[in-house]
Amino acid sequence: AQLAESGGGSVQAGGSLRLSCADSGPTFNRNDMAWFREGLGKAREFVAAIDRAGTGTKYGDFVKGRFTISRDTVKSTLYLQMNSLNPEDTAVYYCGADRLGNSGRWNQYASNPLSYEYWGQGTQVTVSS
Repeated sequence: AQLAESGGGSVQAGGSLRLSCADSGPTFNRNDMAWFREGLGKAREFVAAIDRAGTGTKYGDFVKGRFTISRDTVKSTLYLQMNSLNPEDTAVYYCGADRLGNSGRWNQYASNPLSYEYWGQGTQVTVSS
């Protein structure tokens, strides 16, 4: 996988952004994918994951229904729609990809950044109050 994120930027609290992660490699449909983020001085945090079939999704506890992860197999692109943003969402957002295995393994490992071998360069999201 060769991943490239885009769509970050600066928004006011309460605003929305849609992040994209384009995969220019040949394996998009075979990989499970996820979004993680890193705030300044913080560890990489799980945001959302979607399985390779696009039927299973999971979210970090802090999301609370504000974000939606999706994938477009025609465009080989992963998305993260983020609504009701707050300053605590300020971070660099990364997409990760890898094949985690069966549904049991995906449920167990999808939220762990160590599960993903392929990463993009990240896109900055800044939310001001």
